[in-house]
Amino acid sequence: MRRITGGVFQSLDGVIQAPGGPTEDWTGGFTLGGWSATFWDDAMGAAMGGLFSGAFDLLLGRKTWEIFAAHWPYVGADNPMGALFDGVNKYVVTRGNDPLEWQNSHRVGSIDEIARLKQGDGPELLIQGSSTLYPALFAAGLVDRLFVMTFPVVLGSGKRLFGAGTPPFALKLIEQSVSTTGVTIATYEPDGAVPIGDFQLDAPSPREKARQERMKREG
Repeated sequence: MRRITGGVFQSLDGVIQAPGGPTEDWTGGFTLGGWSATFWDDAMGAAMGGLFSGAFDLLLGRKTWEIFAAHWPYVGADNPMGALFDGVNKYVVTRGNDPLEWQNSHRVGSIDEIARLKQGDGPELLIQGSSTLYPALFAAGLVDRLFVMTFPVVLGSGKRLFGAGTPPFALKLIEQSVSTTGVTIATYEPDGAVPIGDFQLDAPSPREKARQERMKREG
């Protein structure tokens, strides 16, 4: 069985849209593309190097694949990441029939197909970008690990990691560090249902009873 890992750049308010540049993805009128670029330091580079150090294939949504296909084959022979991305298999989740002309790109039509791909043999499946994939993958229990860099910016709007349709679930922190620029670098694994606790009084006060009754009336 293959592990599925999400590699995520997000703002403090959970936006993952267009971290790399102003023209990367302005869908929905997004005007803050490139919000991650000024924060990079050696610690972040080392963490990203670790993410890509083992064997992997890429699992991408169609729009992220298009961004990658228009960039990485053209970065030049001296860029090791371009050569690495050229060589790995790229599984593209799309219902369209447009040709996937970047070498080693393969069409995947559904979450069920991703589940079958995960059950097979091969290296880790690494997600980059691809916000539309996450809610369905979380709902199907297919994500094994999240590598999340959280940047100290608030963007207000844009595509999010935990978008509409994301089910509730708990996460376990595996490791974490902080860059010199204030970026938190954390790795999580799913950890079952959300644990529910209670800080309330054993016997609610009259004011608390009235508050709860008001909530019932107001919905």
